[in-house]
Amino acid sequence: MIPMKRRNSAATLIVCLALFAFFFVFEINLSSIFRLIATRSTGIQESERLELKPMRTQEPLIKAIGKEARPLQQSPPQRQIISCDRSHREYDLCSINGPTVVDPNTSTFFLMDPTTSSPQSTVEKIKPYPRKWENFPMARIKELTITSSPSGPRCKVRHKAPAIVFSAGGYTGNVFHDFNDGFIPLFITVDSIYQKQDVILVISEARDWKPRLVFINRLRGQGREILNKDEAKRVAEEIGFDVISFEPTDRTSLDQVYALLNSSHAMVGMHGAALTHLLFLRPGSVLVQVMPLGTNWAGKMCHGEPARAMGIEYMEYKIDVKESSLVEKYDKDDMVIKDPAGLQGKKWSLDVMKIYLKEQNVKLDLVRFRECLKEAYRKAKVFMEKEG
Repeated sequence: MIPMKRRNSAATLIVCLALFAFFFVFEINLSSIFRLIATRSTGIQESERLELKPMRTQEPLIKAIGKEARPLQQSPPQRQIISCDRSHREYDLCSINGPTVVDPNTSTFFLMDPTTSSPQSTVEKIKPYPRKWENFPMARIKELTITSSPSGPRCKVRHKAPAIVFSAGGYTGNVFHDFNDGFIPLFITVDSIYQKQDVILVISEARDWKPRLVFINRLRGQGREILNKDEAKRVAEEIGFDVISFEPTDRTSLDQVYALLNSSHAMVGMHGAALTHLLFLRPGSVLVQVMPLGTNWAGKMCHGEPARAMGIEYMEYKIDVKESSLVEKYDKDDMVIKDPAGLQGKKWSLDVMKIYLKEQNVKLDLVRFRECLKEAYRKAKVFMEKEG
C-alpha cells in the first residue's frame, strides 16, 4: 500500500504527472536536457512511421482532476490554447492545445500557431513535479516556461501524438518515490487518458543511463590474476560504466550468468576459460580481452574470432612487458620475456603453458587501460542507446 496524506484512493495518483498535454503535432528539438521515450499503445499496430489523426481544435483538453479523468468544459479557442490549474495541493497542471515546439536550451515550450492565440502573448511557469507542498525538493526542480510567443526555434524531430511532460528530479532515485510519485501515477495516466494512442514522454532533468560493464575476476592462485583490479574498476566507473564484478565458479548457474551478461553492454576479462561466457553477450555488445604475454594466438583463436563471428564488438588490451609479473622472475633479455612466440615455436607444451598461464599475473597500466576503456565505453553507449 502506498500512503498518501488526505487521499484514500490510488486513482488520485493519476494527476501527479499529467502536467502537460500537447495535441495535434508535437515537435521537439533534442538535447541533453530532455530524454524522449516513445511509448506505443498495445492497441495500435506497428508501422514504419509514428502517425496519428490530429484531434480537432474544438475538442476539449483532457485533464485528470480529483478521482477520475474528466474533459474540460469547452471554451472559446483563444482561452483554451494555454491553460493552467494551480488549485491542487500536490501539483500544478498546465495544458497546451496546439502544435508546440520545445527549446531545451531555455526549457521553454512555444505554441507554434499564434494566430489561434489571444492578441497578447501568454506566459506560464511551472515545475512539473507532484510534491508542490514540499519546499525542499521543489526548490531543486527545473522551472519550465510555456508561451504563445511565436519566436520558438526550428524543430528537428516531429511527433504526431500527445505528450506528457514531467520531471525526474526531486526524490527520483529513491525506490519509494519512484513508484509513489512516478511509475504508478504515470502508468495510470497513460492507461486511462490515452488509451489506444501513442504517447510521447518528455522527461525534464532525465539522468543519463550508464552502460553496464561486467568485470570478470579470476580466482586467486590460478594465475593471470589482475593484481590491481579494484583500481581498474574505479577507472571504469570514472569513465561512466556501471561496473558489476563477476567471479564464476563451477557452482554458478547458467541462468544466473545468462541473466547478467545478456542484460549488459560490455564485458572485460583476462584471457582464460571464463571468457567463454561471451556466448551470452548480445550481438553489438563489447568484449575487451586482456592479453598477457605469450597468449596472443590462443586469445585470438579461443575468444577473438568467435566473438567477431557473433557480431560482438571485440577489443584487445595487449599488456606491455612491464605489466607482467614475469619480469620479476626472468631477465628482460630472456626468451620468455623477449620473444614468447619464438619460445613457443609451433608447440604449446605443458612447460610453456605453466609459464604464461600459471606463473604470470598482471598489473595493469591504468593510463593505457583507461584509453582502452574509453573506446569500449563509446561503443557500449551506442549499443545501449540502440538496443537498451
